[in-house]
Amino acid sequence: MATVCYQLREVTLSLEEEENGLGARVAETLGIKRTQICQWHIVRRGIDARRKGRILRVYTVQFTVDAALEITHGQLNKRLVEVEPTATIDVFTPTARAKKVVVVGMGPAGLFAALTLARCGHQVCLVERGRPVEQRVADVENFWAGGPLNPHSNVQFGEGGAGTFSDGKLTTRLKHPLTRTILETLVTFGAPEQILSEAKPHVGTDRLRCVLLNFRKELERLGVELRYTCCVTDLLGTAQHVQGVIFNHQEELPCDAVVLAVGHSARDTYAWLERRGVAMEPKPFAVGVRVEHPATLINRIQYGIERHRNLPTADYALTYNDRETGRGVYSFCMCPGGEVVQSSSEPDSVVVNGMSHYRRAGTLSNSALVVSVRREDFADDSPLAGVRFQQHWERRAFELAGRDYRAPAQNLLNFLGQKGGSVVSSCRPGVVDAPLEQTLPDFVSQGLQRALPHFNRKMRGFITSEATLVGIETRTSAPVRIVRRQDGQSATWAGLYPCGEGAGYAGGIMSAALDGIQQALAIHHCDDHSSTGDTCFE
Repeated sequence: MATVCYQLREVTLSLEEEENGLGARVAETLGIKRTQICQWHIVRRGIDARRKGRILRVYTVQFTVDAALEITHGQLNKRLVEVEPTATIDVFTPTARAKKVVVVGMGPAGLFAALTLARCGHQVCLVERGRPVEQRVADVENFWAGGPLNPHSNVQFGEGGAGTFSDGKLTTRLKHPLTRTILETLVTFGAPEQILSEAKPHVGTDRLRCVLLNFRKELERLGVELRYTCCVTDLLGTAQHVQGVIFNHQEELPCDAVVLAVGHSARDTYAWLERRGVAMEPKPFAVGVRVEHPATLINRIQYGIERHRNLPTADYALTYNDRETGRGVYSFCMCPGGEVVQSSSEPDSVVVNGMSHYRRAGTLSNSALVVSVRREDFADDSPLAGVRFQQHWERRAFELAGRDYRAPAQNLLNFLGQKGGSVVSSCRPGVVDAPLEQTLPDFVSQGLQRALPHFNRKMRGFITSEATLVGIETRTSAPVRIVRRQDGQSATWAGLYPCGEGAGYAGGIMSAALDGIQQALAIHHCDDHSSTGDTCFE
Protein backbone atom coordinates (compact mmCIF):
# COMPACT_ATOMS: atom_id res chain seq x y z
CA MET A 1 0.00 0.00 0.00
CA ALA A 2 1.38 3.40 -0.98
CA THR A 3 1.53 5.85 1.89
CA VAL A 4 2.16 9.54 2.42
CA CYS A 5 4.07 10.92 5.39
CA TYR A 6 2.98 14.08 7.19
CA GLN A 7 4.15 16.08 10.18
CA LEU A 8 1.68 17.90 12.43
CA ARG A 9 2.88 20.55 14.89
CA GLU A 10 1.24 21.88 18.06
CA VAL A 11 -0.56 18.69 19.03
CA THR A 12 -1.42 19.14 22.70
CA LEU A 13 -2.14 16.91 25.66
CA SER A 14 -3.20 17.92 29.14
CA LEU A 15 -1.13 16.82 32.12
CA GLU A 16 -3.50 13.93 32.77
CA GLU A 17 -3.56 12.53 29.22
CA GLU A 18 -1.05 9.88 28.19
CA GLU A 19 1.20 9.98 25.14
CA ASN A 20 -0.22 6.77 23.71
CA GLY A 21 -3.31 8.81 22.88
CA LEU A 22 -1.46 11.08 20.46
CA GLY A 23 -2.47 9.03 17.44
CA ALA A 24 -6.14 9.54 18.29
CA ARG A 25 -5.53 13.25 18.90
CA VAL A 26 -3.92 13.62 15.46
CA ALA A 27 -6.84 11.82 13.82
CA GLU A 28 -9.33 14.00 15.69
CA THR A 29 -7.48 17.16 14.62
CA LEU A 30 -7.50 16.05 10.97
CA GLY A 31 -11.08 14.84 11.00
CA ILE A 32 -10.19 11.26 10.06
CA LYS A 33 -10.52 7.90 11.79
CA ARG A 34 -7.77 6.68 14.10
CA THR A 35 -7.54 3.49 12.05
CA GLN A 36 -6.65 5.53 8.98
CA ILE A 37 -3.29 6.45 10.51
CA CYS A 38 -0.88 3.67 9.62
CA GLN A 39 1.84 4.61 12.09
CA TRP A 40 3.03 7.61 14.06
CA HIS A 41 5.91 8.73 16.24
CA ILE A 42 6.90 11.78 18.26
CA VAL A 43 9.35 14.15 16.59
CA ARG A 44 9.46 16.80 19.32
CA ARG A 45 8.22 17.26 22.88
CA GLY A 46 7.81 20.50 24.81
CA ILE A 47 5.95 22.16 27.67
CA ASP A 48 3.64 25.18 27.44
CA ALA A 49 3.43 26.57 30.99
CA ARG A 50 2.31 30.09 30.12
CA ARG A 51 -1.06 29.42 31.77
CA LYS A 52 -0.30 27.95 35.18
CA GLY A 53 -3.84 26.62 35.60
CA ARG A 54 -3.76 24.83 32.22
CA ILE A 55 -0.30 23.52 31.48
CA LEU A 56 -0.07 21.69 28.18
CA ARG A 57 2.41 19.24 26.75
CA VAL A 58 3.04 20.16 23.12
CA TYR A 59 4.17 17.72 20.41
CA THR A 60 5.17 17.52 16.81
CA VAL A 61 3.96 14.17 15.48
CA GLN A 62 5.01 12.45 12.25
CA PHE A 63 2.56 9.95 10.79
CA THR A 64 1.68 8.08 7.60
CA VAL A 65 -1.66 7.54 5.88
CA ASP A 66 -2.86 5.76 2.76
CA ALA A 67 -1.87 7.82 -0.28
CA ALA A 68 -5.46 7.57 -1.50
CA LEU A 69 -6.72 9.35 1.63
CA GLU A 70 -7.43 13.00 0.97
CA ILE A 71 -6.47 15.26 3.86
CA THR A 72 -7.84 18.78 3.75
CA HIS A 73 -5.33 21.22 5.20
CA GLY A 74 -7.82 23.98 5.88
CA GLN A 75 -6.85 25.79 9.09
CA LEU A 76 -3.89 23.44 9.51
CA ASN A 77 -1.90 24.75 6.57
CA LYS A 78 0.76 26.21 8.88
CA ARG A 79 0.88 23.22 11.20
CA LEU A 80 0.63 20.32 8.75
CA VAL A 81 3.33 19.61 6.20
CA GLU A 82 4.00 16.70 3.91
CA VAL A 83 7.37 15.10 4.65
CA GLU A 84 9.40 14.18 1.61
CA PRO A 85 11.66 11.12 1.81
CA THR A 86 15.24 12.21 2.33
CA ALA A 87 18.26 10.35 1.10
CA THR A 88 20.87 9.62 3.73
CA ILE A 89 24.13 11.40 2.96
CA ASP A 90 27.14 9.57 4.35
CA VAL A 91 29.89 12.09 5.05
CA PHE A 92 32.15 9.39 6.47
CA THR A 93 33.50 8.19 3.14
CA PRO A 94 36.47 5.79 3.14
CA THR A 95 39.84 7.37 2.54
CA ALA A 96 42.05 6.49 -0.40
CA ARG A 97 45.15 7.32 1.58
CA ALA A 98 45.14 6.78 5.32
CA LYS A 99 46.75 9.30 7.64
CA LYS A 100 48.18 8.90 11.10
CA VAL A 101 46.38 11.32 13.41
CA VAL A 102 46.82 12.03 17.11
CA VAL A 103 43.67 13.33 18.81
CA VAL A 104 44.38 15.06 22.11
CA GLY A 105 41.57 15.03 24.66
CA MET A 106 38.65 12.67 25.31
CA GLY A 107 35.91 15.24 25.67
CA PRO A 108 33.05 15.45 23.13
CA ALA A 109 35.23 17.15 20.50
CA GLY A 110 38.05 14.61 20.78
CA LEU A 111 35.78 11.58 20.96
CA PHE A 112 33.76 12.52 17.88
CA ALA A 113 36.88 13.56 15.98
CA ALA A 114 38.47 10.18 16.69
CA LEU A 115 35.27 8.31 15.79
CA THR A 116 34.95 10.20 12.49
CA LEU A 117 38.57 9.69 11.50
CA ALA A 118 38.43 5.98 12.35
CA ARG A 119 35.21 5.50 10.37
CA CYS A 120 36.93 7.13 7.41
CA GLY A 121 39.79 4.64 7.66
CA HIS A 122 42.55 6.71 9.24
CA GLN A 123 44.92 5.45 11.93
CA VAL A 124 44.04 7.24 15.15
CA CYS A 125 45.76 7.53 18.50
CA LEU A 126 43.41 9.14 21.05
CA VAL A 127 45.16 10.40 24.17
CA GLU A 128 43.87 11.74 27.48
CA ARG A 129 45.84 13.22 30.35
CA GLY A 130 43.29 11.88 32.85
CA ARG A 131 42.07 8.41 33.70
CA PRO A 132 39.33 6.11 32.32
CA VAL A 133 35.86 7.10 33.44
CA GLU A 134 35.51 4.31 36.04
CA GLN A 135 38.71 5.35 37.83
CA ARG A 136 38.00 9.02 37.27
CA VAL A 137 34.62 8.77 39.03
CA ALA A 138 36.34 7.13 42.01
CA ASP A 139 38.96 9.91 42.10
CA VAL A 140 36.30 12.62 42.03
CA GLU A 141 34.14 10.94 44.67
CA ASN A 142 37.21 10.62 46.90
CA PHE A 143 37.95 14.34 46.46
CA TRP A 144 34.36 15.27 47.26
CA ALA A 145 34.57 13.11 50.39
CA GLY A 146 37.48 15.21 51.63
CA GLY A 147 40.39 13.37 50.00
CA PRO A 148 43.21 14.97 48.02
CA LEU A 149 42.74 16.63 44.65
CA ASN A 150 44.21 14.66 41.76
CA PRO A 151 45.39 17.34 39.29
CA HIS A 152 45.17 14.89 36.38
CA SER A 153 41.92 13.09 37.24
CA ASN A 154 39.11 15.37 38.36
CA VAL A 155 35.93 17.08 37.20
CA GLN A 156 37.83 18.79 34.37
CA PHE A 157 40.27 16.07 33.24
CA GLY A 158 39.62 12.46 32.29
CA GLU A 159 37.63 10.37 29.84
CA GLY A 160 34.53 12.27 28.74
CA GLY A 161 35.86 15.73 29.55
CA ALA A 162 34.20 18.26 31.84
CA GLY A 163 30.75 17.33 30.50
CA THR A 164 30.92 13.98 32.30
CA PHE A 165 30.16 15.78 35.56
CA SER A 166 27.38 18.02 34.30
CA ASP A 167 23.71 17.96 33.44
CA GLY A 168 24.57 16.49 30.05
CA LYS A 169 22.62 19.13 28.12
CA LEU A 170 22.33 18.52 24.39
CA THR A 171 20.68 21.78 23.40
CA THR A 172 22.32 23.89 20.73
CA ARG A 173 21.46 26.89 18.59
CA LEU A 174 23.30 25.35 15.66
CA LYS A 175 21.14 24.32 12.71
CA HIS A 176 23.40 21.70 11.16
CA PRO A 177 22.38 18.33 9.67
CA LEU A 178 25.13 16.57 11.64
CA THR A 179 23.50 17.45 14.97
CA ARG A 180 21.00 14.66 14.32
CA THR A 181 23.90 12.31 13.61
CA ILE A 182 25.45 13.21 16.97
CA LEU A 183 22.21 12.53 18.85
CA GLU A 184 21.67 9.22 17.07
CA THR A 185 25.24 8.20 17.85
CA LEU A 186 24.70 8.93 21.54
CA VAL A 187 21.50 6.87 21.52
CA THR A 188 23.37 3.99 19.86
CA PHE A 189 25.87 4.16 22.74
CA GLY A 190 23.18 4.08 25.42
CA ALA A 191 21.71 7.57 25.79
CA PRO A 192 17.91 7.70 26.29
CA GLU A 193 16.03 7.59 22.99
CA GLN A 194 13.97 10.56 24.17
CA ILE A 195 16.87 12.90 23.36
CA LEU A 196 15.86 12.57 19.70
CA SER A 197 12.52 14.29 20.36
CA GLU A 198 12.81 16.41 23.50
CA ALA A 199 12.83 20.19 23.02
CA LYS A 200 15.54 20.42 25.69
CA PRO A 201 17.35 17.08 25.58
CA HIS A 202 19.77 16.02 28.29
CA VAL A 203 21.53 12.80 29.24
CA GLY A 204 22.52 13.35 32.85
CA THR A 205 25.85 12.55 34.42
CA ASP A 206 24.81 8.99 35.33
CA ARG A 207 23.79 8.02 31.80
CA LEU A 208 26.75 9.83 30.24
CA ARG A 209 29.14 7.52 32.07
CA CYS A 210 27.47 4.48 30.50
CA VAL A 211 27.57 6.16 27.09
CA LEU A 212 31.32 6.67 27.46
CA LEU A 213 31.94 2.96 28.09
CA ASN A 214 30.12 2.03 24.88
CA PHE A 215 31.85 4.84 22.98
CA ARG A 216 35.18 3.40 24.10
CA LYS A 217 34.22 -0.11 22.92
CA GLU A 218 33.33 1.19 19.46
CA LEU A 219 36.58 3.13 19.17
CA GLU A 220 38.53 0.01 20.13
CA ARG A 221 36.55 -2.03 17.59
CA LEU A 222 37.53 0.47 14.90
CA GLY A 223 41.19 0.11 15.82
CA VAL A 224 41.69 3.41 17.65
CA GLU A 225 44.64 3.32 20.04
CA LEU A 226 43.54 4.71 23.42
CA ARG A 227 46.08 6.13 25.85
CA TYR A 228 45.20 7.38 29.33
CA THR A 229 47.35 9.34 31.83
CA CYS A 230 49.13 10.54 28.73
CA CYS A 231 49.67 14.30 28.57
CA VAL A 232 50.88 15.93 25.35
CA THR A 233 53.67 18.30 26.42
CA ASP A 234 55.12 19.49 23.10
CA LEU A 235 54.94 19.30 19.32
CA LEU A 236 57.44 17.76 16.93
CA GLY A 237 58.28 19.63 13.76
CA THR A 238 58.27 23.30 12.90
CA ALA A 239 55.67 25.91 12.19
CA GLN A 240 55.77 24.75 8.57
CA HIS A 241 54.12 21.51 9.64
CA VAL A 242 53.48 19.38 12.71
CA GLN A 243 55.37 16.10 12.46
CA GLY A 244 54.32 14.54 15.76
CA VAL A 245 53.80 15.02 19.47
CA ILE A 246 55.72 14.43 22.70
CA PHE A 247 53.97 12.65 25.58
CA ASN A 248 54.82 13.29 29.23
CA HIS A 249 58.00 15.23 28.25
CA GLN A 250 59.75 12.13 26.88
CA GLU A 251 57.92 9.81 24.44
CA GLU A 252 57.74 10.86 20.78
CA LEU A 253 55.02 9.81 18.34
CA PRO A 254 55.26 10.86 14.65
CA CYS A 255 51.99 11.69 12.92
CA ASP A 256 50.51 13.55 9.98
CA ALA A 257 48.09 15.76 11.92
CA VAL A 258 47.11 16.63 15.47
CA VAL A 259 43.58 17.40 16.63
CA LEU A 260 43.94 19.54 19.74
CA ALA A 261 40.74 19.11 21.77
CA VAL A 262 42.09 19.71 25.26
CA GLY A 263 39.15 21.46 26.96
CA HIS A 264 38.91 24.88 28.58
CA SER A 265 40.94 24.02 31.69
CA ALA A 266 44.21 22.81 30.11
CA ARG A 267 46.12 25.84 31.28
CA ASP A 268 49.55 24.17 31.20
CA THR A 269 48.87 23.23 27.56
CA TYR A 270 48.00 26.83 26.74
CA ALA A 271 51.31 27.89 28.31
CA TRP A 272 53.55 25.66 26.20
CA LEU A 273 51.52 26.38 23.07
CA GLU A 274 52.25 30.07 23.61
CA ARG A 275 55.95 29.34 24.00
CA ARG A 276 55.93 27.32 20.77
CA GLY A 277 54.46 30.20 18.80
CA VAL A 278 50.95 28.80 18.31
CA ALA A 279 48.76 31.83 17.62
CA MET A 280 46.32 32.50 20.46
CA GLU A 281 44.33 35.44 21.74
CA PRO A 282 42.46 36.20 24.98
CA LYS A 283 38.72 35.66 24.80
CA PRO A 284 35.81 37.06 26.82
CA PHE A 285 33.92 34.71 29.16
CA ALA A 286 31.77 35.14 32.28
CA VAL A 287 32.24 34.84 36.04
CA GLY A 288 29.77 34.49 38.87
CA VAL A 289 28.24 32.09 41.35
CA ARG A 290 25.88 29.14 41.58
CA VAL A 291 22.45 29.76 43.08
CA GLU A 292 20.56 26.88 44.73
CA HIS A 293 16.82 26.81 45.42
CA PRO A 294 14.55 23.99 46.54
CA ALA A 295 13.41 22.22 43.36
CA THR A 296 9.79 22.38 44.53
CA LEU A 297 10.05 26.17 44.84
CA ILE A 298 11.24 26.52 41.23
CA ASN A 299 8.43 24.15 40.17
CA ARG A 300 5.86 26.35 41.94
CA ILE A 301 7.23 29.48 40.28
CA GLN A 302 7.29 27.94 36.79
CA TYR A 303 4.31 25.55 36.91
CA GLY A 304 2.15 26.72 39.78
CA ILE A 305 2.44 23.26 41.37
CA GLU A 306 5.25 21.49 43.20
CA ARG A 307 5.35 18.36 41.07
CA HIS A 308 3.43 16.19 38.62
CA ARG A 309 4.27 12.78 37.18
CA ASN A 310 4.04 14.13 33.62
CA LEU A 311 6.10 17.27 34.20
CA PRO A 312 9.90 17.45 34.24
CA THR A 313 11.63 19.25 37.08
CA ALA A 314 11.34 22.91 36.10
CA ASP A 315 14.18 24.91 34.60
CA TYR A 316 14.57 28.59 33.83
CA ALA A 317 16.63 31.04 31.77
CA LEU A 318 17.15 34.62 32.93
CA THR A 319 18.92 37.58 31.33
CA TYR A 320 19.56 41.17 32.37
CA ASN A 321 21.43 44.01 30.70
CA ASP A 322 23.19 46.11 33.32
CA ARG A 323 22.67 49.68 32.09
CA GLU A 324 25.34 51.05 34.41
CA THR A 325 28.10 48.92 32.88
CA GLY A 326 26.62 47.57 29.65
CA ARG A 327 27.43 44.04 30.81
CA GLY A 328 25.18 41.04 30.41
CA VAL A 329 24.09 39.19 33.55
CA TYR A 330 22.45 35.85 32.96
CA SER A 331 21.71 32.35 34.18
CA PHE A 332 23.85 29.63 32.67
CA CYS A 333 23.83 25.83 32.65
CA MET A 334 20.72 25.44 34.80
CA CYS A 335 20.58 22.03 36.54
CA PRO A 336 17.05 21.08 37.67
CA GLY A 337 17.05 18.68 40.61
CA GLY A 338 20.84 18.64 40.57
CA GLU A 339 23.79 19.52 42.75
CA VAL A 340 26.64 22.00 42.85
CA VAL A 341 30.01 20.33 42.35
CA GLN A 342 33.48 21.40 43.41
CA SER A 343 35.33 21.37 40.09
CA SER A 344 38.91 22.36 40.87
CA SER A 345 41.67 21.07 38.64
CA GLU A 346 44.58 22.94 40.24
CA PRO A 347 45.87 22.90 43.83
CA ASP A 348 44.81 25.71 46.17
CA SER A 349 41.79 26.82 44.16
CA VAL A 350 38.02 26.56 44.28
CA VAL A 351 35.73 26.59 41.26
CA VAL A 352 32.14 25.31 41.14
CA ASN A 353 29.82 23.95 38.47
CA GLY A 354 26.44 22.20 38.29
CA MET A 355 25.54 18.54 37.73
CA SER A 356 22.32 16.51 37.42
CA HIS A 357 21.36 12.89 36.97
CA TYR A 358 19.05 11.92 34.12
CA ARG A 359 15.94 11.81 36.34
CA ARG A 360 16.75 15.20 37.89
CA ALA A 361 15.25 13.98 41.13
CA GLY A 362 17.40 15.92 43.60
CA THR A 363 15.79 18.18 46.19
CA LEU A 364 17.69 21.28 45.03
CA SER A 365 17.92 22.99 41.66
CA ASN A 366 20.89 25.17 40.76
CA SER A 367 22.10 27.49 38.05
CA ALA A 368 25.07 29.69 37.41
CA LEU A 369 24.40 33.42 37.66
CA VAL A 370 27.23 35.09 35.80
CA VAL A 371 28.40 38.48 34.58
CA SER A 372 30.23 38.98 31.30
CA VAL A 373 33.98 39.55 31.54
CA ARG A 374 35.69 41.68 28.89
CA ARG A 375 39.23 41.65 27.62
CA GLU A 376 39.80 45.07 29.16
CA ASP A 377 39.16 43.54 32.60
CA PHE A 378 42.43 41.60 32.32
CA ALA A 379 45.72 42.99 33.58
CA ASP A 380 47.18 42.92 30.07
CA ASP A 381 46.33 41.83 26.53
CA SER A 382 48.56 38.76 26.38
CA PRO A 383 46.97 35.47 25.25
CA LEU A 384 46.90 34.01 28.77
CA ALA A 385 45.64 37.13 30.58
CA GLY A 386 42.18 35.59 31.00
CA VAL A 387 43.69 32.43 32.48
CA ARG A 388 45.52 34.48 35.10
CA PHE A 389 42.29 36.38 35.84
CA GLN A 390 40.47 33.10 36.52
CA GLN A 391 43.29 31.74 38.67
CA HIS A 392 43.39 34.87 40.83
CA TRP A 393 39.73 34.65 41.80
CA GLU A 394 39.74 30.87 42.21
CA ARG A 395 42.59 31.21 44.72
CA ARG A 396 40.71 33.96 46.52
CA ALA A 397 37.76 31.58 46.92
CA PHE A 398 40.10 28.89 48.27
CA GLU A 399 41.51 31.29 50.85
CA LEU A 400 38.12 32.67 51.87
CA ALA A 401 36.64 29.19 52.52
CA GLY A 402 39.47 27.98 54.76
CA ARG A 403 41.99 26.43 52.34
CA ASP A 404 40.47 22.91 52.48
CA TYR A 405 38.57 22.88 49.14
CA ARG A 406 35.21 23.70 50.66
CA ALA A 407 33.42 26.45 48.73
CA PRO A 408 32.44 29.89 50.05
CA ALA A 409 28.66 30.30 50.23
CA GLN A 410 26.18 32.93 51.38
CA ASN A 411 22.45 33.15 51.83
CA LEU A 412 21.00 35.08 48.91
CA LEU A 413 19.31 37.66 51.15
CA ASN A 414 22.54 38.27 53.05
CA PHE A 415 24.31 38.83 49.72
CA LEU A 416 21.74 41.56 49.00
CA GLY A 417 22.37 43.22 52.37
CA GLN A 418 19.17 41.90 53.93
CA LYS A 419 18.63 39.62 56.89
CA GLY A 420 18.71 36.11 55.53
CA GLY A 421 18.53 32.56 56.71
CA SER A 422 21.02 29.73 56.89
CA VAL A 423 23.23 28.40 54.12
CA VAL A 424 21.94 25.17 52.55
CA SER A 425 23.97 23.61 49.75
CA SER A 426 24.50 20.29 48.01
CA CYS A 427 28.14 21.13 47.30
CA ARG A 428 30.72 18.59 48.46
CA PRO A 429 33.04 18.42 50.36
CA GLY A 430 31.08 21.27 51.92
CA VAL A 431 30.64 25.02 52.09
CA VAL A 432 31.72 27.79 54.43
CA ASP A 433 29.44 30.74 55.16
CA ALA A 434 31.42 33.71 53.85
CA PRO A 435 30.84 37.15 52.24
CA LEU A 436 31.01 36.41 48.52
CA GLU A 437 31.90 40.01 47.62
CA GLN A 438 35.39 39.17 48.83
CA THR A 439 35.87 36.46 46.20
CA LEU A 440 34.25 38.23 43.24
CA PRO A 441 35.43 41.17 41.15
CA ASP A 442 33.49 44.30 42.16
CA PHE A 443 31.77 44.54 38.79
CA VAL A 444 30.54 40.94 39.17
CA SER A 445 29.12 41.26 42.70
CA GLN A 446 27.54 44.63 41.91
CA GLY A 447 26.14 43.34 38.62
CA LEU A 448 24.55 40.39 40.38
CA GLN A 449 23.08 42.62 43.08
CA ARG A 450 21.47 44.82 40.43
CA ALA A 451 20.23 41.85 38.38
CA LEU A 452 18.64 39.81 41.16
CA PRO A 453 15.63 42.13 41.72
CA HIS A 454 14.99 42.00 37.96
CA PHE A 455 15.14 38.19 38.05
CA ASN A 456 12.67 38.24 40.93
CA ARG A 457 10.22 40.28 38.86
CA LYS A 458 10.48 37.65 36.12
CA MET A 459 10.15 34.79 38.60
CA ARG A 460 8.26 35.85 41.73
CA GLY A 461 9.87 34.16 44.71
CA PHE A 462 13.36 33.85 43.18
CA ILE A 463 14.72 36.11 45.94
CA THR A 464 14.12 34.11 49.09
CA SER A 465 15.80 33.11 52.33
CA GLU A 466 15.69 29.54 51.00
CA ALA A 467 18.27 30.35 48.30
CA THR A 468 22.02 29.97 48.69
CA LEU A 469 24.81 31.38 46.52
CA VAL A 470 27.99 29.28 46.12
CA GLY A 471 31.22 30.61 44.63
CA ILE A 472 33.03 30.84 42.41
CA GLU A 473 32.06 29.92 38.83
CA THR A 474 34.83 30.89 36.40
CA ARG A 475 34.96 28.07 33.81
CA THR A 476 31.93 29.14 31.78
CA SER A 477 33.98 28.97 28.59
CA ALA A 478 37.57 29.04 27.45
CA PRO A 479 39.52 32.22 28.28
CA VAL A 480 41.61 31.64 25.15
CA ARG A 481 40.97 31.23 21.43
CA ILE A 482 43.56 29.26 19.47
CA VAL A 483 43.47 31.07 16.15
CA ARG A 484 42.83 28.87 13.14
CA ARG A 485 42.62 29.35 9.41
CA GLN A 486 39.52 28.84 7.33
CA ASP A 487 40.58 25.24 6.64
CA GLY A 488 40.65 24.50 10.37
CA GLN A 489 44.42 24.45 10.85
CA SER A 490 46.29 26.62 13.32
CA ALA A 491 47.10 30.03 11.91
CA THR A 492 50.79 29.43 12.64
CA TRP A 493 51.28 25.63 12.71
CA ALA A 494 50.15 23.64 9.68
CA GLY A 495 48.83 20.21 10.58
CA LEU A 496 47.61 21.35 14.01
CA TYR A 497 43.78 21.43 14.23
CA PRO A 498 42.55 23.30 17.35
CA CYS A 499 39.14 21.96 18.23
CA GLY A 500 36.17 22.31 20.53
CA GLU A 501 35.50 24.33 23.64
CA GLY A 502 39.12 24.52 24.79
CA ALA A 503 40.14 26.07 21.48
CA GLY A 504 37.42 28.69 21.79
CA TYR A 505 35.13 27.35 19.03
CA ALA A 506 32.35 25.61 20.95
CA GLY A 507 30.20 25.91 24.04
CA GLY A 508 28.67 22.67 25.26
CA ILE A 509 28.53 19.01 24.34
CA MET A 510 26.74 19.35 21.00
CA SER A 511 28.76 22.21 19.52
CA ALA A 512 32.01 20.61 20.71
CA ALA A 513 31.08 17.26 19.16
CA LEU A 514 30.12 18.99 15.90
CA ASP A 515 33.42 20.88 15.82
CA GLY A 516 35.24 17.60 16.39
CA ILE A 517 33.51 16.01 13.41
CA GLN A 518 34.16 19.01 11.18
CA GLN A 519 37.85 19.17 12.09
CA ALA A 520 38.18 15.43 11.45
CA LEU A 521 36.57 15.86 8.04
CA ALA A 522 38.94 18.75 7.30
CA ILE A 523 41.85 16.37 7.88
CA HIS A 524 40.13 13.62 5.90
CA HIS A 525 39.68 15.86 2.86
CA CYS A 526 43.10 17.52 3.05
CA ASP A 527 45.36 16.13 0.30
CA ASP A 528 48.57 17.96 1.23
CA HIS A 529 51.06 15.30 2.35
CA SER A 530 54.13 17.15 1.14
CA SER A 531 55.50 18.09 4.53
CA THR A 532 54.77 14.91 6.47
CA GLY A 533 57.47 12.59 5.20
CA ASP A 534 56.75 8.88 5.34
CA THR A 535 54.23 9.04 8.20
CA CYS A 536 51.40 8.84 5.65
CA PHE A 537 50.80 5.29 4.55
CA GLU A 538 48.60 3.32 2.23
